[in-house]
Amino acid sequence: MKKYLRCLYNNEKGITGLETAIILIAFVVVAAVFAYTVLSAGLFATQKSQEAIYAGLQEAQSTLTLRGGVILYKGSSDISNSVGKVEITVNTYGNDKVDLTPPYTLDEDGALTAADGNPNRLQIAFSDNAVAIPDCAWTVKFIGRNNGDNILDTDEKAVITVWLHDLTYVNPNLVWSNGANPPFMGSDYLSVNQQFTIEVKGATGAVLGVERTTPAVLDNVIDLH
Repeated sequence: MKKYLRCLYNNEKGITGLETAIILIAFVVVAAVFAYTVLSAGLFATQKSQEAIYAGLQEAQSTLTLRGGVILYKGSSDISNSVGKVEITVNTYGNDKVDLTPPYTLDEDGALTAADGNPNRLQIAFSDNAVAIPDCAWTVKFIGRNNGDNILDTDEKAVITVWLHDLTYVNPNLVWSNGANPPFMGSDYLSVNQQFTIEVKGATGAVLGVERTTPAVLDNVIDLH
């Protein structure tokens, strides 16, 4: 009996310290990989959430703001008792810059000329109860401090002129004409007691909307506050 018990004692089995270390290392490696995966997924989800929030804010905020009133100019006798053009003054804020390269310019005679090969990134839409123009003819003039380019910086102001009718040079005078629709109003007119809307649509940011009603009498120059 003693001999049998001695044999059992001599054949006792167990795990070594090296095997224990290998098992613990495997557990640590698996846990580290799992933790890295979880953290990476969390960081990726957080980054995507931030991008979605910033994109939403950028689209919700208008890059351009209206400064001052809306100025109407009555056309000449060629388009009597109707508005020929509308002027608005705008600026930008924050670190945003807006490309105001216009689709039209005024030539040396003061007539409207299309800027061929120079597509504008900013569209201006006009609508009233009779007509809708998705991409109007407009020009721009910077006032006050500016660096001479067509990019509106945060410390600059620009006057945008929306031309509802064409202005051409017929020697020796400038003459208003209906112009083709689009980009002009054609045979339609913006006259007295009419509500109209102008929407300035930049490449990013919310649309700058201007809604006004013409007065009962059109003067040559009308300031709609």
